[in-house]
Amino acid sequence: MPGVRTVSVRCLSELRRAPKRFERGEVGMSSSPIEVLIVARRIANYAKDEGALIDEKHPRATCGHLGAVLADSVLQAGLNYATVVRPRVLSILRAHPNRHTISSLVSLIQDGETGAFLNWRHHEKVRRFEALVVFLQRWGIEDVWDLRAGLASDEFCNAIQTVNGIGPKTVDYMACLVGIDSIAVDRHVRTFAKAAGVENDDYHFLRKSFCCAADLLSLPRREFDAWLWRRATASTQVQLPLAV
Repeated sequence: MPGVRTVSVRCLSELRRAPKRFERGEVGMSSSPIEVLIVARRIANYAKDEGALIDEKHPRATCGHLGAVLADSVLQAGLNYATVVRPRVLSILRAHPNRHTISSLVSLIQDGETGAFLNWRHHEKVRRFEALVVFLQRWGIEDVWDLRAGLASDEFCNAIQTVNGIGPKTVDYMACLVGIDSIAVDRHVRTFAKAAGVENDDYHFLRKSFCCAADLLSLPRREFDAWLWRRATASTQVQLPLAV
């Protein structure tokens, strides 16, 4: 099987845990390790043909401002990033430099300023942001470094998805923002998968396949994720420089 022997130890280690994840309902029956490897090779070959190894590398920026990370994570679903989400997150970084801890965000909520902080009126995302803050407070998360440690735990990642509107994509997206080497399966990733001839559209299957594809290409997963994003968006839509 071409390329399977070159898959990284990291990818193989994760694939060996697939049966346990199946028991927890995180992967489907069709997501066997062999199928993941076959699809990962297909994705890697297609990405190589599309210039993944020769294009300039720009990994996703990380952010040390918890308020900005949570706002970005809550707002990004279903909205245009460049014109709607990015300006709001940049505004938070400029206007609210001290809202970088859970304690400061709890105070914000108590003062009824969540909508103004997000520059967002619709109640759904405002409530989701507040529910996420409350959840993190209960779990003892105070800053970005605590959040990063939590997102490295399967228990925490499963628990955070009990917050209404927070699914696996948001969890992976948040992980990327705080510097964890991962890939969030958004519409750009799904479009790329279809272009590469991948038919299985299960979220966890695609995530494993794209992570393994990055390993096959010897690219950091966050860097591959950023390349997929840049490739799918217009050249004028620059990724948010979140590092502060």
